[in-house]
Amino acid sequence: MADLPDHMTAIAIRAPGGPEVLVPERRPVPAPGTQEILVKVAAAGVNRPDVAQRRGHYPPPKGAPDIPGLEIAGTVVACGPQVARWKVGDTVAALVPGGGYAEYCLVHEDNALPIPAGLSLIEAAALPETYFTVWHNVFQRGALQPGEVLLVHGGTSGIGTTAIQLAKAFGATVIATAGSAEKCQACRDLGADHAIDYKSTDFVAATKEATAGRGADVILDMVGGPYIGRNYEAAAVDGRIVQIAFLQGSKAEVDFVRLMLKRLTHTGSTLRARPVADKAAIARELEAKVWPLLAEGRAKPVIHATFPLAEAAQAHALMESSTHIGKIMLLI
Repeated sequence: MADLPDHMTAIAIRAPGGPEVLVPERRPVPAPGTQEILVKVAAAGVNRPDVAQRRGHYPPPKGAPDIPGLEIAGTVVACGPQVARWKVGDTVAALVPGGGYAEYCLVHEDNALPIPAGLSLIEAAALPETYFTVWHNVFQRGALQPGEVLLVHGGTSGIGTTAIQLAKAFGATVIATAGSAEKCQACRDLGADHAIDYKSTDFVAATKEATAGRGADVILDMVGGPYIGRNYEAAAVDGRIVQIAFLQGSKAEVDFVRLMLKRLTHTGSTLRARPVADKAAIARELEAKVWPLLAEGRAKPVIHATFPLAEAAQAHALMESSTHIGKIMLLI
């Protein structure tokens, strides 16, 4: 720790509100705990949960810093006394419970991953939040199998672009929804077999048509609200619906008869508050099964825009405009 500065620039949330409440401020550089590494951050991803936290709707879990940011990549500059895998000078990508929008960030060593071959630190920083989320929800909870059909809502979001590529890489047929002809084309360019403009087309009817009436085996949904009942209609018999967010609300009036008649499973999860061991288990599966695909170029993070750390407010404004295709990144 001898060569490290005492203080760093980090992005604070001045008060709950719009993007303008994100302000750079000086904070002490944190010291790693027993099994933690301190990473000098090269880049951090901007994600919807960060927006929710900024608005005051998604407080950090106990013990996590109040600085937003759930994924980073950078170089290890200090290690706690019991860190076994990493050493000073290693480059890592990591999932963190907070603290990513800063020059330095603490990471539990088990929630860090090596940088996939051929990827830059900026690209690697775009991986953890979306890849952990998609792997856990689509492949672990949703149990997507080769030959099955995945319907992914928000196909051009960071989650969507990841889900399309991974589902295709593992042999599924992919249907994506998006909000414009340009975004639908972007989904097809990433490998989606069908792309539905939800603003002009009923996704239930289009999903049925694309599957000869059968429906989707797995549905990944972050919309909620009116989509909950419509997902039940769009699902195949024995379908699995995996809920990861509620952009249009977490309450809905739903006819559950379809749940019984089709033998549906509706599950969901959050990632941030899960124990380190849970995230570590996902990390090990990603390293074994997905990191080789990234190294081979069979999947790749889609980066829409990058901003300097001090312009975090502009990055959030872009995310809330929903005009982006892929990830928004902060460069430190």
